[in-house]
Amino acid sequence: MSAPATGKQNPAFYALLCALIIMAIGPVLMMLITSLKLNVDIMSDTSGLLFMPTLRNYETALCDMLWYDPAHVDYCDPTFGRALVNSLIISITSTILTLVIGTMAAYALVRFRFMGRDAVSLTTLMMRMVPPAVLLVPVFGIWTFQFAIDGTRAGIVLIYVAMNLPFVIWILQSFIVQVPIQLEEAARMDGAGPFQVFFLVVLPLIKPGLAAASIFTFRIAWNEFLLANALADRNSRTVPVTIVNSLTEFEIDWGVIMATGMLLAIPPILFTLLASRQIITGMTAGAVKG
Repeated sequence: MSAPATGKQNPAFYALLCALIIMAIGPVLMMLITSLKLNVDIMSDTSGLLFMPTLRNYETALCDMLWYDPAHVDYCDPTFGRALVNSLIISITSTILTLVIGTMAAYALVRFRFMGRDAVSLTTLMMRMVPPAVLLVPVFGIWTFQFAIDGTRAGIVLIYVAMNLPFVIWILQSFIVQVPIQLEEAARMDGAGPFQVFFLVVLPLIKPGLAAASIFTFRIAWNEFLLANALADRNSRTVPVTIVNSLTEFEIDWGVIMATGMLLAIPPILFTLLASRQIITGMTAGAVKG
């Protein structure tokens, strides 16, 4: 009779796990602590963790969006508030457009038979491998001199849709393939049209794929800096571009920068949690039906 397994892990495993947790949470925690400090405390060598927390940095960043006037803000700079609105509009719009176009394209590549279908499917994936830096110069020239849409939200949304569409098509194909063709044939026999089959039969069954694709698309559009910095102007800058532009040679307000960094992290986290619930719901429903 063999001896029972003790189930004890090597201490090095826990040490490595703690190190990884510190590496992941440490920078975010330091950014949060710094955002709650005044510049005097930030620049002080003796403050450390002993300081009086304050929301002044957040009030300064959101001064034009608050329902009250912060007493310590002499001049309200609407730059961050405008950038936050731009980021929300650009990210949400590009995500919706990418999902709508990508879902229809993925369905066509899976269900329809036409010449060059495999080549088109492979080409869409290869296009995603192109680094955004390679697209910077040609996109800037075309957007500026031919279409004259540089400095507009629509121009940034268009390039984000084109950049994220190949991956969305690729990932949704794997979900659509798993939808039994018999369900679509049964819906057609009951009198459903092509769009009814697509929207009422296929889409509800690929909710986990739509949620995963939406998380990916939204996070890329929200955090992207290189193309947004080249195409945006003063009125269409996103939050990442605004944070970098706030770093000047003469003065750096680290408290406000850290506060804007924390605010920058909130929408992707909320969007990911919301979309993740759809993934879990879809997987659970599939397990119950199976």
